[in-house]
Amino acid sequence: MERKRSVRRRQSQKLPFAERAKEHCRKFTAFMFSNVGIILLVVLYTIAGAFMFIAIEGDGDLERSAELARNRVSVAAKLWNISCCEANIFNKSAFIELVGQQILNHQQNIVRAAKGGMAETTKTKTNNKWTFSGAFLYSLTVITTIGYGNLIPRTKWGKICTIVYAIIGMPLFLLYLSNIDILAKSFKWIYAKVCLCRICPGVTRRRAARERRKARALTAERDNLPEGYFIEGGDLETLSNSSVDAHESSEEEENAGDTETVIVPLTICVIIMIGYILFGATLFGHWEDWDPLEGSYFCFISLSSIGFGDMVPGFKITGFEGTGVELSFILCAIYLLLGMALIAMCFNLMQEQVMHKMRTFRRCIRRCFHCDR
Repeated sequence: MERKRSVRRRQSQKLPFAERAKEHCRKFTAFMFSNVGIILLVVLYTIAGAFMFIAIEGDGDLERSAELARNRVSVAAKLWNISCCEANIFNKSAFIELVGQQILNHQQNIVRAAKGGMAETTKTKTNNKWTFSGAFLYSLTVITTIGYGNLIPRTKWGKICTIVYAIIGMPLFLLYLSNIDILAKSFKWIYAKVCLCRICPGVTRRRAARERRKARALTAERDNLPEGYFIEGGDLETLSNSSVDAHESSEEEENAGDTETVIVPLTICVIIMIGYILFGATLFGHWEDWDPLEGSYFCFISLSSIGFGDMVPGFKITGFEGTGVELSFILCAIYLLLGMALIAMCFNLMQEQVMHKMRTFRRCIRRCFHCDR
């Protein structure tokens, strides 16, 4: 083995630099589009998007929040000037008109800012929504098409980058969902090993059929020996062991085939989805002070990529300081990333079950209307 590796190493060293670079690029591309590579690619793409939106929107968000505070001070100064210099306080109608106009303009500015998720502050970092965790969750909701709407880009470059980021990210996430069949295969293997036990009639019949095939094959090998050949105890043991080894290998292949053809019932898939939603409801209910119905509603709306945005993590947290909100955002993103893959796996398994039932139904219909001549 070491000799083969050294030969391959020497052969690769003899290749030109361009050929070696091309080979490494081919291997890297093949890895990135494998199951593990696509997961890593989605995570790295989301992290890169978080840093990009922080760089574009972070300072602007702070500046707009501080501008609201400056506008409040400016309106207070204007009201003072109106009451002192610009208007006759004894003329009630003129005074009310000037003061009312200033207050109305200030109210409209506050309402527009509140609709966009802005809050008045003079601080520099504490109320900035474009933190890494917030931007990470925003990037994930863009490529997953959830789109809560609580955090939106306000600059021109932010809107342009969101369009380009979504155009590239949405197909990448769909590729992540379509190539996540490793979850389905792993779950089928676990289901075949745990649920398909010896008491199941189908498994018992398959094992009995394998034992009969072993016995027939061993008898056939004995019958094919030359006439007058005497089988000693050791020869018989060797023959039996070789036959058993050959059939054990075939049994392993058959078991692998059985695992591939395992059909997971619909009830198990539904139980997995409901269990994951209830787990998320308990988790977010503990963080956000939501009742079980609100938590289940949020998890279902998020995992189904509907994303109304009426309930968003981070707004009802009490008792957390600073990093608590960020932790909830990060764990929410992880919950959504894993959950959407789990939901896609369950739908894939349910589709296999439905197709299996349809094929069985078609076979039954053909047998009912089949006429033997």
